[in-house]
Amino acid sequence: MKKIIFLGSLLLFFACKENKSSTSQEKEVVNEETETSQETNFVGLGEEIEASNAISASAMKEKFQQMQVGDTLQVKFKAEVDKVCKKKGCWMTLKLDDSLRSFVRFKDYGFFVPLNSENRETIVEGKAFVTETSVEELRHYAQDAGKSEEEIAAITEPEKEYAFMATGVLMEEAKAK
Repeated sequence: MKKIIFLGSLLLFFACKENKSSTSQEKEVVNEETETSQETNFVGLGEEIEASNAISASAMKEKFQQMQVGDTLQVKFKAEVDKVCKKKGCWMTLKLDDSLRSFVRFKDYGFFVPLNSENRETIVEGKAFVTETSVEELRHYAQDAGKSEEEIAAITEPEKEYAFMATGVLMEEAKAK
């Protein structure tokens, strides 16, 4: 009986340790072969996900364009990080094409991405949805992104947004300089 209680306590200890909410919640590195035969190392954040079966950014763009406000879709896709919250890493935008982005937040505010995540290949898994973002919220995000007062004041209309609530993220490791 003591062994069962001891093992249960160990499992509980390690399970609780995994759920820390911080930017240092990086998990094991995942290797994936790319089309160019180069190996890419990914760091896992949030729930553990696999790189396999992720659709491309352009395929995700097509899915978003078919959705209406209020629609949701469970999906995994791969894209490049465009911007990230400069205060905590609590949101990021992923490039769907040269001009279209998806705004990504993290389930239950349970994990964050590194502040230097721009231009890294990333795979996200979770729920895609289309929403309309208010002027106040857009201004808040612009402030978080470090925009100037003039740029923030120029935001005067709500925007239709391709949003994503990520349960897990695989992010390309930062390249050594």
